[in-house]
Amino acid sequence: MIKSVYEERNIAMMMDLYELTMANGYFLQENHARKVAFDVFYRRNPDGGGFAIFAGLEQIIQYLEGLHFGKEDIEYLASLNLFDQGFLDYLANFKFTGDVYAFEEGTIMYPGEPVITVVADLVQAQIVETELLAQINHQSLVATKANRIVRAAQGRAVSDFGARRAHNNDAAIYGARACYLGGVNGTATVSAGQYFNIPVGGTMAHSWVMFYKDELTAFRKFAECYPNNAILLVDTYDVLDSGVPNAITVFKEMKEKGIVSKNYGIRLDSGDLAYLSRKARKKLDEAGFTDAKIVVSNSLDEYTIRSIIEQGGKIDSFGVGERMITARSEPVFGAVYKLCAVEEDGVMKPRIKISENIEKVTNPGLKKVYRAYNKEGHSIADVLSKYDENIEEVKYLLDPDKPWKKVPVAHLEFKELQKQMMKNGERCREPEDMSVLRERVQKQLKNEVWEEEQRFENPHLHYMDMTPSYYNEKMMLLEQES
Repeated sequence: MIKSVYEERNIAMMMDLYELTMANGYFLQENHARKVAFDVFYRRNPDGGGFAIFAGLEQIIQYLEGLHFGKEDIEYLASLNLFDQGFLDYLANFKFTGDVYAFEEGTIMYPGEPVITVVADLVQAQIVETELLAQINHQSLVATKANRIVRAAQGRAVSDFGARRAHNNDAAIYGARACYLGGVNGTATVSAGQYFNIPVGGTMAHSWVMFYKDELTAFRKFAECYPNNAILLVDTYDVLDSGVPNAITVFKEMKEKGIVSKNYGIRLDSGDLAYLSRKARKKLDEAGFTDAKIVVSNSLDEYTIRSIIEQGGKIDSFGVGERMITARSEPVFGAVYKLCAVEEDGVMKPRIKISENIEKVTNPGLKKVYRAYNKEGHSIADVLSKYDENIEEVKYLLDPDKPWKKVPVAHLEFKELQKQMMKNGERCREPEDMSVLRERVQKQLKNEVWEEEQRFENPHLHYMDMTPSYYNEKMMLLEQES
């Protein structure tokens, strides 16, 4: 990967004002070196799905490594007349020195479990909230949507075509990153390919065809320039009476010249894609071009792709844009950043948020997150335990929604999900290549996650269990605070 974007621009001020006002208050009223812990978690899977995909961690680590406030930042904050001069001096020399524990990027995740835990000085932990959530909420949402689309394609290639419909430059670039992590084969966004080593590709626009005096000339010119990427856009005028016949003419001319293309075919960007692709496939096959590819695009998502395939569409590759890069069907992920522990006399004491809305009651304290596997290697539940608890000594698990339901653990294996990613403000691991993250997602979905959890409609709900010790601690805190 090339030099981090965070080395070229300072985004420290990308935060909500209340983070600074609270931090200023803590600085004046409390011992701001006191340790606290915050958890990042989310409450509901997007699109009614059975899981989500954790993405955006590398950008968070880069942000925390380079977090600093420049002279112009301090001058602006001073102009607001909200902050103590001592606090501004503190910010002028700021460096993040906390610890970060997180799931590995590309891990399948479920509601209610802490995917990131930040343990840091009170002020430090407070002012990083917005950027952490912005990265997780965006990339996890898009990665999850992209994976739904990839699964709908049933092994056919999917490419990200979404940059021009993304909400801004960063959304396009990091959205392309998230799409690739989620399983797409490549992107049309050149900068994403440059930054993250994602395969880039593309075909032509209608303007190329319209520029030339006729469609056949346009196709010939393009094939002459790109014989190994001769994917011709055939729907500018008439797909079956003009576009496909002209494409076949060009393919015949290439063959007569001895040009053996590594990648050739047609692209459809409008109309009844199932019908047109079937008719186009028949024409291409009858002309002897059985290996010519058919690529389609045009406002696709998992449902339209599934429908096209069910109708017998003859598609080799899908180019997906706006509905993937914006996660159009549900464009808010909803991860939150909640205090879970505060240092008291050198010991991290649990804190809990209580709400009339049950799903907003938090899981308190420092804790560990495990994934429980049966003997076949399938994940059957995720488990919360106390931080200092030995999971091997636990005899059974509790379903917090049905605490009378006890699950024996003798036949289960446990994998701890959170790893230490930063210590004293320094990263503990080298950045992982995007191909590694993408493969991690694919491996989990193939080998670990039940097919029933991968359904688009009415997926099986993954169990979120607790050890008895952790459950009792939570119930005790709820009783104390009620």
